[in-house]
Amino acid sequence: MKKRVAFRTLGCRLNQFETDSLVTDFYNAGYDIVSFSDKADVYIVNTCTVTNQGDRKSKHAINQAVRASGDDSILVVAGCLALSQKEYLENRKDITYIVDNKNKGSVFSLVDSHFKGELIHPSALKQDTFNYSLVEKSLHTRSAIKIQDGCDNFCTFCIVPKVRGRAISRSADDVLENVHKSVELGNKEMVLTGVNISRYDFDGLKFDDLVEKILTLPGDFRVRVSSIEPEGFTDKFLAQFENPKLCPHLHLCLQSGSDKVLMRMRRTYSIAQYMNTIDQFRKHYPGFNFTTDVIVGFPGETEDEFLDTCKVVQEAGFSHIHTFKYSRRSGTLADRLTDQISEQVKSNRSKTIREIADTMKLEYRKKFIGKEQILLVERNKSKGGARGYGEHYVPILIQGKQLQENEFYKVRVTGILDDKERSMTAVLQ
Repeated sequence: MKKRVAFRTLGCRLNQFETDSLVTDFYNAGYDIVSFSDKADVYIVNTCTVTNQGDRKSKHAINQAVRASGDDSILVVAGCLALSQKEYLENRKDITYIVDNKNKGSVFSLVDSHFKGELIHPSALKQDTFNYSLVEKSLHTRSAIKIQDGCDNFCTFCIVPKVRGRAISRSADDVLENVHKSVELGNKEMVLTGVNISRYDFDGLKFDDLVEKILTLPGDFRVRVSSIEPEGFTDKFLAQFENPKLCPHLHLCLQSGSDKVLMRMRRTYSIAQYMNTIDQFRKHYPGFNFTTDVIVGFPGETEDEFLDTCKVVQEAGFSHIHTFKYSRRSGTLADRLTDQISEQVKSNRSKTIREIADTMKLEYRKKFIGKEQILLVERNKSKGGARGYGEHYVPILIQGKQLQENEFYKVRVTGILDDKERSMTAVLQ
């Protein structure tokens, strides 16, 4: 009888890619992939620790797996929590294996050996940041391509360098081979992902050089850039968006609209530099979509500094903002600052940013009414129709239609739904 394996992924797109690779390993070995709420022989929780909320969600998933598991089930806890809260996890008696990020790519070997009676300590696994199989069996339509890991920036609020390590880039040949094989498997959209992908540097090949090589590969596919830091932008990278294969959308991390707060965060850009980047892109590509992250309630953030952030996000015209209340992380410089902001103030400021973001989202969506988009269908709902995203990363619904998933369709936007995502309705062209 086939073994059953269930996955739960918390956090970033990089974690999602790494889980999809593990899903492929288990699927190809004959395991059944089941829902996380089902009975399974193996539960794998790929954790996040970037915020307190990430910790809580990760621990909740671990507890959920424990409740669902049987007497012979095993539980693997992998990812960032395995480093940030190693002692807490090791003191639990209901976790079978704890695997950090350097060993995560070998989780299948660990589990399969366990069921064959060979017990291996996770520390004995192969340590390779890029030791991940090509994603063939995915939990997502878009195919993530890992090009980089780790970060050298050491922002004062961020625990990522501690749990992901220093910046390291993947071989360009490996990346290109990964993209080529993904296209051969029929994947239509590649998402370049990592911790700090703008710092990609392999044997002198920079990020814009890598993108150029990817865009020259044959096939009917498009490329999307995941979260990127506002540093190192070049004229070459700007010009590459003339290629229709490169989607006109960037998730450009802001964090704060105050130069003083950015300095305390130890960010590497000014607001003037950030806004100049946006202006240059919009000058060349009107309608270019920018989304971002904002942290509210960073230690010492005054009301005026917060209002600076409100002003900047409105001027930037983001279509979506991930809003985070500053979360103290042990081991970071900001955790030792004395002028911490109260939770009530953080909540109020978060609410304000979310309200601004919703208004801007609607304004941005309105610009597409009557215009064409290239929709990649991600799923069909029996009553809701076909759903997916256009090249500008705007959610689109074709009402009353069942369309082929993972296929491109030219559509014309007809309206906007009054839902959380402000999804756009469209008709086929």
